Amino acid sequence: MPFSIYVGNLPWSTTPDDLRALFEPYGEVENARIITDRETGRSRGFGFVDMAEEEAARRAISELHNYEYGGRPLTVNEAQARQGGM
Repeated sequence: MPFSIYVGNLPWSTTPDDLRALFEPYGEVENARIITDRETGRSRGFGFVDMAEEEAARRAISELHNYEYGGRPLTVNEAQARQGGM
């Protein structure tokens, strides 16, 4: 089962390919996605990366949290299960 990582404070111009390239040095990336606004289609400034191995994912979280990317310090942590209700 893939290990899901939340990546926040992304520059608006970041693409899924950019996100994948940022995490690939740490291990196999199964999926990288940028969350977009439903109405405008523009980036909401965060995304998710699914990595094949938990150990690689934890190393990526450790090394990329507060890493300056595009002039912004990234927020990188283990993705939390989505809460219902909205």
